[in-house]
Amino acid sequence: MKKALVIGGTRFFGVHLVETLLAEGFDVTIATRGKTQDPFSTRVNRIIVDRLNFAELKERCGNETWDIIFDQICYSSQEALEAIEVFRDKTKKYVFTSSKSVYGEGHGEVGFVEADFNPYDYNIIPGQKEDFTYDEGKRQAEAVFFQKASFPVVAVRFPIVLGLNDYTKRLHFHIEKIVNHEEIHLINPDASIDFISEEEAGEFLAWIGSSAFSGPINALSNGKVKLSEMITTIEEKTKISAIISSIPDETNASPFNISESWLINNEKARNLGFQFIDLNEWLPVLIGDILESNKER
Repeated sequence: MKKALVIGGTRFFGVHLVETLLAEGFDVTIATRGKTQDPFSTRVNRIIVDRLNFAELKERCGNETWDIIFDQICYSSQEALEAIEVFRDKTKKYVFTSSKSVYGEGHGEVGFVEADFNPYDYNIIPGQKEDFTYDEGKRQAEAVFFQKASFPVVAVRFPIVLGLNDYTKRLHFHIEKIVNHEEIHLINPDASIDFISEEEAGEFLAWIGSSAFSGPINALSNGKVKLSEMITTIEEKTKISAIISSIPDETNASPFNISESWLINNEKARNLGFQFIDLNEWLPVLIGDILESNKER
């Protein structure tokens, strides 16, 4: 039986990753701080560890070998360096959850491709999570993994992940503002954005982990949506008109605010054989599910 270690994995798309691995017959161990209850009962092994405590990480996770390690919670060059040290000669593959934020913003309607950020020659700056912005922390982690790891690495560059269990509640924000007849500030309603669902994100991580691929790769649902189109879908589901404001304040700014379209391209992953679903198929369903969930609270 193949063994997988999932660092993180107790919530959101990490749960779907673990469930997919279990369905595929993996012996799964999750490594977390133990502060969030997981839904896996006796189906997984558990290691309680603070990822930011190097000695603890090495003592509790570095004595076994793994077919695949999935790292959901690496945000800096230092964390990547410590993972390389702990898991040297301990894994056949390392799958790191990165972000489309490594590309920066903008680029219009042309989606970023993997070559638009090259971690193999990016300058490494030592530092902890608090030393970097989110996007720079992910760049730094990618650079360390690809330049210094002795094992094969995949960096999965996700867009914003949406789902009923999204603890950031960024889509929920728009739905609740419209239901409550409150303003939403959008810088550019005609800007296009892409997403991936929590279910598809988890499934993709498991799939790419079991593949022969290594390197950076974009993973997102097929298609894109204008912010104005997303708002229209919410209006149709709620039968309430949105109040869109051009003036921001501390309560009304959209978590998806972008001044121009911000997209990435999933052609590489599709060519490898992963079949993404259509964003415009699942997004309206998710909006309906969130509305129903809010009614039940």
